[in-house]
Amino acid sequence: MTPQFSGDTQTMSLVAFSAVVTITLLLCVMTGPDRDDLDEFYTGYGSLSPMRNGLAIGGDYISAATVLGTTGVIALYGYDGIVLALSTALSLMLLMFLLAEPLRNAGRFTMGDALTRRMPGRGVRIAACAVTIAALLPLMVVQLAGTGQLMAFLLGFSSNALKTGCIIGLGALMISYAAIGGMKGTALIQILKMVMLLGSGAVVAVMMLNRFDWNPGALFDAAAEGSGVGSAFLNSGLQFSGGPAPGLDMISSQLAVVLGGACLPHVTMRMYTASSARQVRRSMSWAVSAVVLFVLVITVIGFGATALIGRSVIAGADPQGNTAYLLGSQAAFGAEVSTAETFLFTTVTTAIFLTLLASVAGMILSCANSLAHDVFAARVRELSGRREMMVARLSALAVGVPAILLATMVQHRSLQPLVTLAFCIGASAIAPALVYSLFWRRYTRTGLLSTLIGGTLVVLLVMPGTNLVSGSPFSAFPESDFNWFPFTTTGLVSIPAGFLFGWLGTVVSGQQKAEEQRHQYEAVEGWILAGAVRRRG
Repeated sequence: MTPQFSGDTQTMSLVAFSAVVTITLLLCVMTGPDRDDLDEFYTGYGSLSPMRNGLAIGGDYISAATVLGTTGVIALYGYDGIVLALSTALSLMLLMFLLAEPLRNAGRFTMGDALTRRMPGRGVRIAACAVTIAALLPLMVVQLAGTGQLMAFLLGFSSNALKTGCIIGLGALMISYAAIGGMKGTALIQILKMVMLLGSGAVVAVMMLNRFDWNPGALFDAAAEGSGVGSAFLNSGLQFSGGPAPGLDMISSQLAVVLGGACLPHVTMRMYTASSARQVRRSMSWAVSAVVLFVLVITVIGFGATALIGRSVIAGADPQGNTAYLLGSQAAFGAEVSTAETFLFTTVTTAIFLTLLASVAGMILSCANSLAHDVFAARVRELSGRREMMVARLSALAVGVPAILLATMVQHRSLQPLVTLAFCIGASAIAPALVYSLFWRRYTRTGLLSTLIGGTLVVLLVMPGTNLVSGSPFSAFPESDFNWFPFTTTGLVSIPAGFLFGWLGTVVSGQQKAEEQRHQYEAVEGWILAGAVRRRG
C-alpha cells in the first residue's frame, strides 16, 4: 500500500526542500574557513558554545537511519523498539561518561590523532583511516539511497531515473557541504536539523497524545490492538521471534548499538572541537538531553502510528517500517487537515530531508579529514596547511562519489545490513581500540593494529552469513539463502573478538614492548585523563 499525499503537501514540501538547500549551502559558504588554517577547517577553532556543540554532536549521532529506522522498529515491534531507542540514548551516555573527555584531551583533528598520541606511526594512522571509511561508507550509502526513496514517497513519483537523479544531485550537494563548510559549516547544519527535528517531532507527539486524552496507557493499549499481535506487542521478543535464539539475538543487537553507535568517527570527531575539558562535559550534557528528548518523541510517534493506522498498513508501505515516522505524523492530524497542519507536516518532512543532508555531510567530512590528515599529510610531512586543506576537500570528493555510485546500485534492496555493519564495526573494532588506547598502560602498537584490523575483518566475514543478508523475505537477497549465522548482528562474536585481538596482540608483542608502552603512556597520562596540557602538536 502506498499512502497518498495531497497536492498542497507535495508542492509545499518541494518549495521547503528547495529553500533548505539554498539556506544550508549559503551557511556553508558564509561560515566556511576563509584562510588556510587547519584548526579552523578541522575544528572551527572550538568556537561553538557548549549548547551549540552539544546539538551538533546530537545531530551527528541521530542519523536519518535512526529517525526512520528506530521509529519503524517501535511501530512494528513495540517493546523491542523501545529497548532499541533506549540503547541509542545509553550509547551516547557511555561516550559522555567514559570516553568524551579523554578523547578530547588525546586527539587533535581525527581518531588517528587520538590513537597515535602514545603509539606514533603511519601504520596506525592508515589503519584508523581504513576503519573510519569501512564504518561510515555503509551508513552514507544508506542515507543517500534513502534520499531518492523519501523524495519518491513524498512527491508521488515512481520513476527509477528520478530517484537516481535525486541521489546524484543531493549527493553532490552533501559533498559541497563538507568541502566548503568544514567543521563549523556542517555543525551549523546539524544544529538547524536538531532544532527542526525536535521541534516538529515534539509538536506531533503532543498532538498524538491529545488524540488519546493525554493518557499514555490508552495509547499503548490502542497500539497493541492495532498491531494485530495483542499483548505480545508490549512484551519482549517480538522482533526476533523467528530466530532460533531470540534472547541472544536481542542482546547481540543491543550490544552493537550501545558500544558502536557513539564510537563512530563522525560522532567522536566533535569531541575535538571543544576548547576545554569543562566545555566537552557541558556539550555532552546537551547532546544526551537532546537525544533523550528525541527518544521520547519517536516512542510516542511510533506507538501512535500503530494505534491510528495499524501495523499492517505500516508494513505494507515499507516492510522495515521506515515510513512510520511520516505516516504517524500524518495520522496525528486526523481526517480533516487544515492549512496550519499541512504546514506543520511539511516542517516534519523538511526536518527528515535536512537530517539526510546533514548526516551524510558529517560522515563525508569525517572520512575526508582522516584521508587528508592521517594518510596524505602523515606521509608528506612538509605538506603546508593550504595543501592539506585542499587535499581534505578533494578527499571529500573521493569519498562521496563512490558512496553515490553505490547508493544508486543498491537503492532497491534492503539496506538494513549496511546499517548493522557500520554499528558492528564501531562496536568490534573502534570501541575496543579507543578503550584500550586511552586506559590500558601496556597496550602495544601490535595490539592496536590487531584490534582495528581483526575486529573489522571478523565483522566483514560473519555479516554475510546473517539473516539480514539472505534467507528471509526481508533480507537484502531474499531470493538466495546462504545464511549460516543464526543472529541478526555479529555482536556476540565480533565484539569479544575485537577485545581479544587487542589483548593477544599485546601479549605477542612481549614484555619489553609492553613495558615501553607503559612508560610512554605514563608520559602522556596527564594529557589524556586529566587534560593537564592541551597539546596541539
